[in-house]
Amino acid sequence: MSNEVEIAPLRSLSDFLLESARFQIPNVKDLDKWSNRVCSNLLYYQTNYFFMAVVVFLIVGLVHPIKMICGILAVGAVFGLFCYVTNSKRSATKFKRDHPVLSLLVIFSGGYFVVYMLGSVLIFLFGIMLPVVLIFIHSSLRLRSIRNKLTNKIETIGFKKTPMGLFLEALGQESSITS
Repeated sequence: MSNEVEIAPLRSLSDFLLESARFQIPNVKDLDKWSNRVCSNLLYYQTNYFFMAVVVFLIVGLVHPIKMICGILAVGAVFGLFCYVTNSKRSATKFKRDHPVLSLLVIFSGGYFVVYMLGSVLIFLFGIMLPVVLIFIHSSLRLRSIRNKLTNKIETIGFKKTPMGLFLEALGQESSITS
């Protein structure tokens, strides 16, 4: 058994979407089987899904480049501010007490910035969520092949570890891909 993480191979477009691909609406009454199908397809097509996500994100970014950049900056600023405030509560409390008017101006400015950037943040989130939705739809509808099942068995036995396998394991989904 190997502890090294390997990148899964890129599957052919024929296998992923075209001629040999078989699609079927999952049985929503059997959630275990549906979950198994999704997890298996996430493992088998993980490199294809990664490239698809990057391409869709770039397309959304090319259609709305300024809004995408502003959205990235706004989300980054909010995240950075959140990290700063949560890590330095004493200094933030002291600043509010010592400079109440400036604190109020910062809060109103931050609120205005968030409202002003809301459209850009939505474009950025759309650029992230559209690939996730497309990946979920494909992995739900794509029927598994013999190669898919064999590859997933090798992953679950532990002979080979891939990034998606580690991600699914962290989410507690390793037991659903064994069948």
